[in-house]
Amino acid sequence: MPLVAAALTLCMVMTVGDGDSLTVRCAGGPGEQLRIAAIDAPELRQAWGRQARRNLAALCLRQTARVQAQGRDKYGRTLAQVQCRGRDAAWVQVQAGLAWVHPSQARIHPALAAAARQARAQRRGLWAQKRPLAPWKYRQRRAGARQGRS
Repeated sequence: MPLVAAALTLCMVMTVGDGDSLTVRCAGGPGEQLRIAAIDAPELRQAWGRQARRNLAALCLRQTARVQAQGRDKYGRTLAQVQCRGRDAAWVQVQAGLAWVHPSQARIHPALAAAARQARAQRRGLWAQKRPLAPWKYRQRRAGARQGRS
């Protein structure tokens, strides 16, 4: 049973894919892939990608999560606000310096954007790097490299 946008649902977190994606099971239904809305964590092969995944797993794995669906991404995953252990997962990742607030979401989520600015100013997580590479740019580069090999 797919999650319904705007409805609040309690789900069990079955797996953590990376620093911004989870697989959950809600109301005994099949597993469903979620993407945490408003953020973009480093890809697993990027610097800080594995740390972002470990941090999200420590917060959410095998926990009951409060999930509020907000739509679907281009890969068909449910975009959702996710709370585990009473904490907003997007906030935890951004505050730890383990995810970016997606540029299209910064104005919609000003508190999250402020947390990102603070993490950057304090050089937490990925912000300790001299020139951190945003995951959307990393994916563009990889896609361009793959096309160049064709």
